[in-house]
Amino acid sequence: MELHESIFAPTLAQKLGDTTHLSPLLRRVTQAAGSKERAGDWLLKVAVQRGANHYKRTYPEDLPPDDPTFSHEEIGIALCLGHLNDQPMYIRAAAQLLSSPRTDIGRLVRLAEMERCEMVLHHIADAAVRIESVLEPWASVRRLLRKRREAPKGVLPHWTRFVSMTGVTREGGPHTDWLTRHE
Repeated sequence: MELHESIFAPTLAQKLGDTTHLSPLLRRVTQAAGSKERAGDWLLKVAVQRGANHYKRTYPEDLPPDDPTFSHEEIGIALCLGHLNDQPMYIRAAAQLLSSPRTDIGRLVRLAEMERCEMVLHHIADAAVRIESVLEPWASVRRLLRKRREAPKGVLPHWTRFVSMTGVTREGGPHTDWLTRHE
């Protein structure tokens, strides 16, 4: 199944009751992806290639290659843009891509504010604290990023969609692990 953008699907901003803005990041992503309609698929493909491999799948072969001029933080924030269609997998992949000790927290917070993604990042950070209260970059996001408002219930992915849950094993169980970027 392709996750391609559709002009008929609601955007994330519409589902959140938020407005979009003129986004310089979206303009760069659109150029790299070849069109706004392909931006979400391209971003997801790039995130997987950069370590969000929990979301690995088959992507259209004609999607452009990764553009190394984008930082991991920019790809993660772009996956959370309200301009994109509402695809929970984008936010889940962003969470895994950004869940790394190598994430530049200052850059992440600055981008989230510039691109108006505070609500989504706070949602991810609130989910992370349920698993591990000091997990970075999420503990710092909770501390440093201004919260504009809460996301409406049920719009953003449930906290269980950011983790791997195993059943009872010989070693004990059950285990819940936050999905982190494979580096």
